Amino acid sequence: MHRPVGIYYAYWAHDWDVDFLPFVGRVKALGFELLELHAALLEKKALAYRLELKDAAEKAGIALSYGMGMDKDHDLSSLDEQIRGRGIEYMKRIILAIAEMGGGMIGGTVHSYWPAVFPEGLESKAPILKQSLKSMAALAPFAAEHGVTLNVEVINRFEQFLLNTCEEALAFVEEVGSPACNILLDTFHMNIEEDSFGDAIRSAGKRLASLHLGEPNRKPPGMGRMPWPEIKKALDDIGYTGPLVMEPFLTQGGPIGRAIGVWRDIVKNPDLDALAAASAAFVKANLR
Repeated sequence: MHRPVGIYYAYWAHDWDVDFLPFVGRVKALGFELLELHAALLEKKALAYRLELKDAAEKAGIALSYGMGMDKDHDLSSLDEQIRGRGIEYMKRIILAIAEMGGGMIGGTVHSYWPAVFPEGLESKAPILKQSLKSMAALAPFAAEHGVTLNVEVINRFEQFLLNTCEEALAFVEEVGSPACNILLDTFHMNIEEDSFGDAIRSAGKRLASLHLGEPNRKPPGMGRMPWPEIKKALDDIGYTGPLVMEPFLTQGGPIGRAIGVWRDIVKNPDLDALAAASAAFVKANLR
C-alpha cells in the first residue's frame, strides 16, 4: 500500500525560521516524497516566495504538508475571549496562506497552543476543551472552503494537556463533525500515552489523516525499539493511505533544541543526510 514518506524540515535546523527552498532538493535526493514545513512561518513570508516554493516542490515531485504549534498569545482554547478571537483570526490567515499554495494539511496544536501548562485554579480541562471546540467549529468550515484540512495532534501530557490520547482526539473531531478536522498521531507521543499502538490507530480509523514517525528518544525510525510491525499491521487494518512523516530531532542548540528538549547530541557527530536516507529506506520497507 502506498503511503508517502516524508520528513519535517526542522530535523536539519536549529532555528524555526529558515529558507525552506533548499530542503526540497535535499529531501528528494535522500529518497523522500514529502516535505513538512512550518505553516505559521510561511504565512509571514511573501506570496512570491510561497509560490516559488510550491513550484519547486511540484517540479521535484515532492508533496508538501504543514505543521505548527500555536503560540500562547493566540491560544485557540483560551478562556480569555480576546486571546481566542485573536487566535482564530491568525489561524484564518495561516489557512489562506496555505490555500494560496494549493491547500493541504496543517497538523499540530491547531486547536490550542504549544507547549502548554495546565492553568492554576482549574480542576477540570472541560471549560478549556469547550473553548477549543468553539474555535474549531469556526475554523473547520473556513478551512474546508479553502481546501485545507486541520489535523489535531495527540500530544503527550508533558507538552500539552487537552488531547493526550487518540480516544480524546476522536471524541473531539467527532464533535466538530467536519471532514476538514481530523487526527494526527505521532509514535513518539503514543509511546508515552497509549496502552496499545495498534488499538489506538485502529480506533482512529478513517479519521487518521497523518502519522508522525520517530523512535522513543526521537531518533529516526529504524534506530530504536518502536514496535513497527504492530504499527504497520494497524495501518493496513484501517487501509491507511496518508503520509508517514518522520519527525526526528538529534542535535541540541538553538530555539528548536530548547523547544523540543534536546539537551545532548542524541547521536554523536551524526551524518544527518545519511541517517535520514537510511531511515527513509527503512520506512518504505517496513511501513508500506
